[in-house]
Amino acid sequence: MRIPREVSGQELVKLLGKLGYKPTRQTGSHVRVTCISEKGEHHITIPQHGSLRIGTLNNIIADVASYLNKEKADIVDEIFANKR
Repeated sequence: MRIPREVSGQELVKLLGKLGYKPTRQTGSHVRVTCISEKGEHHITIPQHGSLRIGTLNNIIADVASYLNKEKADIVDEIFANKR
């Protein structure tokens, strides 16, 4: 599993849309996305930087994987399928 290095915040918001996340608000340079399911709401704040730091991106993906009860590698494969 290799996470792409050049992912912008705006691009990540679009990619997370594949998993059911939708932008709910923006404050300054940060966008909050929300996924609503039978488990309840899950919110993630994504900085709108030109290129996200790999640690930030890794933490966001880990948080999504935890909420969806999937492996982090499966989430990476699912959202970055066309990016590689």
